[in-house]
Amino acid sequence: GEAKRLGLVGWVQNTSHGTVRGQIQGPTARVQELQEWLRKIGSPQSRISHAEFSNEKKITALEHEDFQILK
Repeated sequence: GEAKRLGLVGWVQNTSHGTVRGQIQGPTARVQELQEWLRKIGSPQSRISHAEFSNEKKITALEHEDFQILK
């Protein structure tokens, strides 16, 4: 979806608490674009009450090959 459109890699996973956790990697501006999308829009079946992003760091190389939704 949106992450692949922006050329980002990483993963997201639904938790048993009704939240989503994950890791996003890519160019800073693209990551910020996805964060804004997640804060304000999200996927059609989602209802977002709060979005929190943490542990941001610069990386020298991407650690994932694509973007996956884990079950």
